Amino acid sequence: MSSYASSAPAPANWLDKPTLHGEAVVLRPVTEDDVPDLLPIFSDAEGARLTGSHADVDEPGVRAWYRGRQEQDGRLDLAVVDRATGRVVGEAVLNEWDPDNESCSFRIVLVPGTYGRGLGTEATRLIVGHGFEALGLHRISLEVYAFNPRARRAYEKVGFREEGVLRDALLWEGERVDATLMSILAPDWRVHRGRPTA
Repeated sequence: MSSYASSAPAPANWLDKPTLHGEAVVLRPVTEDDVPDLLPIFSDAEGARLTGSHADVDEPGVRAWYRGRQEQDGRLDLAVVDRATGRVVGEAVLNEWDPDNESCSFRIVLVPGTYGRGLGTEATRLIVGHGFEALGLHRISLEVYAFNPRARRAYEKVGFREEGVLRDALLWEGERVDATLMSILAPDWRVHRGRPTA
């Protein structure tokens, strides 16, 4: 009888919710107290379009959502804090953890008016690095809609690469929109550390 040695890493500790420090942002566990700063995300029509969110949410619903985030295993919800102002300007999330394949999904959303300053790119770099270096992930993936080229460029700056197109993945106000599936792998991360063109 053959025996196989397991090469799988130790189980990731998703219940450890870290604080990650960058030059322009700090990522820390998101809490219900952050809701006033995050509410503009949920009421912004353009943000809803760019993320494909059809949900109507109100403040009590948002509070309920964030109330239990830190006790959730298999996901990491971090507030994006602008170091220049000390304000919460968004959230970065690793979720949909697949322990058998050492992979998860990623999403990020910023408060309107904070785009174009590199905050999202740095936040992406920080949480993706944590996923590979602390959580032992091999693959992190995301979907970005065709009408959000700014987000796609930010993901590419960190090293995400296109894997394919999900045709007509979203129906938005009567228009069908493609989504691009992108991913970054741990071996790529080890080479460029989130700066593939540097």
